[in-house]
Amino acid sequence: MHAHQDVHGRLPAAVVYGADGRPLLSWRVTLLPFIEQRELYEQFRLDEPWDSPHNIKLLSRMPAAYEPPPSMARRMPAYHTIIHVFVGKGTAFEGPDGLNMKKDFPDDYSSTILLIEAGKPVPWTKPEELAYDAQAPLPELQGVYKDVFRVAFVDGHVRGISNKVSEATLRGAITRNGGETLGRDLD
Repeated sequence: MHAHQDVHGRLPAAVVYGADGRPLLSWRVTLLPFIEQRELYEQFRLDEPWDSPHNIKLLSRMPAAYEPPPSMARRMPAYHTIIHVFVGKGTAFEGPDGLNMKKDFPDDYSSTILLIEAGKPVPWTKPEELAYDAQAPLPELQGVYKDVFRVAFVDGHVRGISNKVSEATLRGAITRNGGETLGRDLD
């Protein structure tokens, strides 16, 4: 994500949209050149949906970075991931164009979630993420492990968060611009 920001001046958009506004591909495809998968990236037809006759053939080439741990992989459909981003107002992936970490993230990088390893398994190329709405219930966040889910924060550190974290603290960590002081239960 940081390499994408360095090259393009912004994070990738959560979804690659077609000229007609239809969602086509996930941010996970956009990041391929930055995780040593340029050859795979160049094989995608970026103007076709993830499940087009051409792109669906690339599903089986899921990079290791998106794979779940082996114990969970046995319980998930092949070529699925639970590495997601939150999308919606105030999240790191608000809007269709990608945000600039330097301009659009007034909250502390060390307490703002960028990626999360939790949620419903989806084909890794499919543009389906975790919808966040401050007025709606939080999405289901079951992770790989029974009592915690792992997150990567904007500053790059990765850690587990207890399933017992308060809703207020979690909501504060999901947003990039709420100005919240996060509860100690994030620690």
